[in-house]
Amino acid sequence: MKTSLKRVLRLLGYGAAGGSALAGVSAGGFLALDRAFPPPLPASLTVSTEVVDRDGQLLRAFATPEGRWRFAVDLDAVDRSFVDMLIAYEDKRFWDHDGVDVIALGRAAVQFAGNGRIVSGGSTLSMQLARLMEPRENRTIGAKLRQIFRAVQIEQRLSKREILERYLTLAPYGGNLEGVRAASLAYFGKEPRRLTVSEAALLVALPQLPERRRPDRNPEGARKARDRVLARMVTAGRLDAAEAARAATEEFVAARRPLPALAAHTTATALANQPFASRLQLTIDRRAQEGLEAVARDAATKLGPKLSVALVVADARSGEILGAVGSADYFDSGRSGWIDMTRAVRSPGSTLKPFIYGLAMEEGLVAQETMIEDRPADFSGYRPRNFDMSYQGDVTVRQALQLSLNVPAIRLLDAVGPARLTARFRQAGVTLKLPPGEAPGLAIGLGGVGVSLRDLVQLYTGLANRGRAVGLRDGSEPAGTATAPAAAVLSADAAWQVADVLSGVTPPEGAARRSIAYKTGTSYGYRDAWSVGYDGRTVIGVWVGRADAGAVPGLSGYASAAPILFEAFAKSGLAAVPLPPAPAGVRKPTRDELPVTMERFAPLEERVAAAPSEPAPRIVFPPEGARVDLGAAGAEATPLVLKLQGGRAPFRWLANGRPLSDPVRRRTATWQPDGAGQSTLTVIDAAGRAASVRVFVE
Repeated sequence: MKTSLKRVLRLLGYGAAGGSALAGVSAGGFLALDRAFPPPLPASLTVSTEVVDRDGQLLRAFATPEGRWRFAVDLDAVDRSFVDMLIAYEDKRFWDHDGVDVIALGRAAVQFAGNGRIVSGGSTLSMQLARLMEPRENRTIGAKLRQIFRAVQIEQRLSKREILERYLTLAPYGGNLEGVRAASLAYFGKEPRRLTVSEAALLVALPQLPERRRPDRNPEGARKARDRVLARMVTAGRLDAAEAARAATEEFVAARRPLPALAAHTTATALANQPFASRLQLTIDRRAQEGLEAVARDAATKLGPKLSVALVVADARSGEILGAVGSADYFDSGRSGWIDMTRAVRSPGSTLKPFIYGLAMEEGLVAQETMIEDRPADFSGYRPRNFDMSYQGDVTVRQALQLSLNVPAIRLLDAVGPARLTARFRQAGVTLKLPPGEAPGLAIGLGGVGVSLRDLVQLYTGLANRGRAVGLRDGSEPAGTATAPAAAVLSADAAWQVADVLSGVTPPEGAARRSIAYKTGTSYGYRDAWSVGYDGRTVIGVWVGRADAGAVPGLSGYASAAPILFEAFAKSGLAAVPLPPAPAGVRKPTRDELPVTMERFAPLEERVAAAPSEPAPRIVFPPEGARVDLGAAGAEATPLVLKLQGGRAPFRWLANGRPLSDPVRRRTATWQPDGAGQSTLTVIDAAGRAASVRVFVE
């Protein structure tokens, strides 16, 4: 007894010492052996780190430390017909045995005796899993006995489902591919959730001789192995002969596809921030990401060498980034593709102008139809000039923003104050980059400041979200990172006015008109071209330029970046959402409806010099809330006398919003009521100041 156990243990590879220690074991021998030599079953397998999109679809994977592609397998995510075919081909009594198929082993022994060599191993899937966990180079009796022992141990520790999942994770499929998911992605370009009969048969055949049957190295060998599996399935009654014949005619691509590598910059950041995670989920939408990367590649090809493209797509309400392209090609060294240009700080050109106009509208300095000068101006030594070096003269505020005129924007920034504008940006979670110790000046309105594409998109979420900007996030942040709450960058009224103006900007040449508002920008020296647009839900930002900040003659936001913006909206696959309607009570006054003070914007010094010295007008008769009885004298014959104090002549009187007459210089007027009821009387002086009272006529 002792001698035989020693021989078995030596065959199993445990040496003479182990054999002597266990030689006297009889009925409890296996349990003792099991405790002494437990199977190498780690709680979890080392697998490739997966980065998935918001719906769980694979964006990118990273190889294991030893350079293998090995993905965790969930049996529910594998085609059931493939699993059935695998069991029928490899281990038809898998669900019934305890790790060893005695019938299959007997057949293998008979074949060995008749041929003098191993013809078939009679291995179960449990035994094959044992071999994968403890690889042995030689096919010997000792190796087979070791597999049998390990298979029984495995069956006692794992369920049948777990055994299948581990096998399908570790099975070799050629080269550095391990597991059915890696093979399906590399050979078919898809997850193994839905496989054709031909694909399933090939994946069943590959693990037996993976290097000889690789479809990318030996397509004919792969085809023959697949056909043998199909024939076996027909013989076993698992497959109809006609269906097998059709599957045998199906061609497969004799090449190995690259594994998904979408959102390369974002996925790399996610892995760097959470290096020990085996699965990372981002907010990115895979379909949108694929569309954006195609847009960036095509655009960069047309733009020429060394130029790159970056895009960011965000949900304006939640702040979730739905797509991010850091460069046109991550692996293109000529374009410095490894640099994530969505995070690089660059000059934003004119893309901050909408916020200048919005703040001026919010403070009541201008309306869309207010006239403003576009002429050479000097702001204490700062002399801004327009992009085309020409001037338009008098234009409306709407025209000035749509044409992106520089001088009007600086006039308004001088009025609202650069510090107030940057304070709004900080409130919205974005801090502009200025030289150390330098205060914000008027130059920030034309791009004299640093900002990233991500931060610019974050600011624009405020324009799309009724004035409230939301912090952006994509899931790559370190664990526990808090999301910045929504904060006001403009009032809801001002944000709508800006959107109304920007929605009227002419689309770039060749682009179809879309229901979006957008703005372009070009930095000084033709180094950066920008375009940012939004609808009622989505904001897309585009940057074009060289990663090394080199000048690119002819580069401009309108000609270079805007066409990419419109293409990105078309190819992102995201549903279009109309721009939000005007908030309750907000309207766009015509020029004739503007108060005197808003008909033309005047510089601060002119407004101060023209400020009236007289007190504001005040209606002294009738007083507020007066009840006027005109019946005794006859309402037809006796008008009501109106009197005021203060104000600057001439004066315009209105009753219920309708003018009573042309402006008058006297401080008295008369009003003939239309009838009984409440009415509102208003007077406006030459300085645009107004006073009102409500009266009730009986």
